[in-house]
Amino acid sequence: VQLQASGGGLAQTGGYLRLSCAASGRAVRISDMGWYRQAQGNERELVASITSGGSTNYADPVKGRFTISGDNARNTVFLQMNSLKLEDTDVYYCYANYFDFTGPTVVAGKTWGQGTQVTVSS
Repeated sequence: VQLQASGGGLAQTGGYLRLSCAASGRAVRISDMGWYRQAQGNERELVASITSGGSTNYADPVKGRFTISGDNARNTVFLQMNSLKLEDTDVYYCYANYFDFTGPTVVAGKTWGQGTQVTVSS
């Protein structure tokens, strides 16, 4: 499974950006996808996630400002980031948890996309 992230870039405080992440590859069942972010020297932290059933979860700092949505048919998730703050500046990584049914046994896995830089300036 490969993840291709896009979006990100530079925005001013109070502005918005939109990230997208598309999964492709061998036939797997994706259970949930989402985004983490990581500043240099810090641990990666969960930003938002969405299950295949549409349940969402958000980190407290982004609640009310970020919205995650998904397109199951295209195995794509989107992160709409509004009311951006300086502290949202980070490298954002999309991920997918999946089940691989192609072998003799079911294998659970997690894969990551390439990081995408989000920079918020005043």
